[in-house]
Amino acid sequence: MNYDPLECKVTAPAEVGVYECEVRLKFRLIEEKGALSNPEQLLEFLLDAYSCGADEYLEPLDVDVKATEISELAASPQMRRRLMRLRNSKD
Repeated sequence: MNYDPLECKVTAPAEVGVYECEVRLKFRLIEEKGALSNPEQLLEFLLDAYSCGADEYLEPLDVDVKATEISELAASPQMRRRLMRLRNSKD
């Protein structure tokens, strides 16, 4: 899946950490039957539909979002390297 990065304007250096995030969305959607058959694009398609907001074709039922900061040691080696690069780039 390809996601476009969000543009973020940061005026002062911010502290960064590693977070474990869980998002549970439950909604009903009226859509063409074949549109949801491609597993590669399913998540992207559903998030796009949900982010456009409720309308006559989408009915939100439940949303649960959790984000918890975790130890850097719990992150993968690749993520720890990115974190170090981020911190070093602030100097």
